[in-house]
Amino acid sequence: SSLAIGTTTGYRLFSLSSVEQLDQVHESNEIPDVYIVERLFSSSLVVVVSHAKPQQMNVYHFKKGTEICNYSYSSNILSIRLNRQRLVVCLEESIYIHNIKDMKLLKTILDTPPNTTGLCALSINHANSFLAYPGSATSGEIALYDGNTLKTACTIPAHDGPLAALAFNSTGSKLAIIRVFSIPGGQKLYEFRRGMKRYVNISSLVFSMDSQFLCASSNTETVHIFKLEHLTDSRPEEPPTWSGYMGKMFQAATNYLPAQVSGMMNQDRAFATVRLNISGQRNICALSTIQKLPRLLVTTSDGHLYIYNLDPQDGGECVLIKKHSLLGSGKMEENEENDLRPPLPQSYAATVARQSTVPSTSTMPGYSEDGGALRGEVIPEHEFATGPVCLDDENEFPPVSI
Repeated sequence: SSLAIGTTTGYRLFSLSSVEQLDQVHESNEIPDVYIVERLFSSSLVVVVSHAKPQQMNVYHFKKGTEICNYSYSSNILSIRLNRQRLVVCLEESIYIHNIKDMKLLKTILDTPPNTTGLCALSINHANSFLAYPGSATSGEIALYDGNTLKTACTIPAHDGPLAALAFNSTGSKLAIIRVFSIPGGQKLYEFRRGMKRYVNISSLVFSMDSQFLCASSNTETVHIFKLEHLTDSRPEEPPTWSGYMGKMFQAATNYLPAQVSGMMNQDRAFATVRLNISGQRNICALSTIQKLPRLLVTTSDGHLYIYNLDPQDGGECVLIKKHSLLGSGKMEENEENDLRPPLPQSYAATVARQSTVPSTSTMPGYSEDGGALRGEVIPEHEFATGPVCLDDENEFPPVSI
C-alpha cells in the first residue's frame, strides 16, 4: 500500500490507496543520490543510504523530520531489509542484524559467500522472522537464518547456478526462487518456468499477501504471474479417455527419466502475464489489493508506475488501467491506450468496475515502543544508545498477520 523511491536529489514516499490517485506522502532533498530507501510498512520510520556515504545507514522519523540514528559499516551497504522485529544490513561478505526497537546490534554474520548484489530476503512476519541469503557463490544454495532465535535454521540446495532473486510470502512459511520451498523445512513445493527461448535475469520476485500468486519480472518485456494451487489426491476419478490415459503414462514416465528432464516436465507455466512496452530496463513488481481488487504493480527505472488488473480466476493477459509518473509532481499520467482501446472480451479483468471510494483501513494492534536508539557513529559491539524509537501511535502501526 506504499511505495518508496530513491532519486539523485533524495527520496520520495507514496501512498497507493487508489488506482486513479498517486498521493505523495513525503519528499526529502536533504541527502542526494539515494540508492536505498526502506520504509517500515506505513510507519514514519524510514532507512536511507546514499551514494555520498555508501557505508552509512541513516534512520529517520520522516514526519517529525528528525534522525533517529545512523550507523557506519566496514564496506558499502548493498541492501537493507526490515520488519517489526529486525533490521538487516547486508554487505558483500557480512550481514548485520539489529533489534528494530532499540537499534541494538544483535548478531553479525561474518564471512558469508561473496554477495555482490546484496541478495537477501527477510520475512515481513515478525513471528517467523526468517532471513535467507546465498549460501554459496557458485551454486544456488540458500542459507536460512532464524532472526528471532539468532540461529541457522537450515540450508536449501535450490538451484545448480547462482541465485538471482529471493522472496518470502507474508507469513514466512514459503520461500520463492522460481522454485517454491516450505519454511523452515526446505521442502520443494512448486517449480515454475517463465520460458525457454532466451536467457533472462530475474530482477524481482514477490508473493501476493494471501500467498496464492507469485510474480516474477526480469530483463525482458514480460512479467509472469504463477498461481500456487494445492494439488490433492482426493480429486474425482477422471473418465477414461485417450488424453487422460496418456497423461497418466506421461506422469509415470517422469519417475524413470533423468532429474533434469523429469523436472522440466513437472514445471508449470505462467497463469497470467504482462507485456511491457520496454525491455532491458530494471523493474520491480508487486501484487497488491487496491480498492478491494487484485492489482499488479510494476515500477520501472525510468520513473514510472504501471497498474494492471489481475483476473484471479482466469488469468491471461493483464489489463493496463493506469500509468503514473514518480519523478514529476506525483500526479497521474493518463493512459491514452485505455481511451483508444477497442472493447475487450467480457472477462473479470476487462469488465471490473473501478470503485471511487477507498475502503477504510482497519485499526491495527499496538506497536510497542519500549526501546530505541539515539545518534550513533561507528557500530560498537559493546556500547549502544538507549533513547526510544517513537512513532506516531496507532495510525502508523504495521499490519499484523493473524
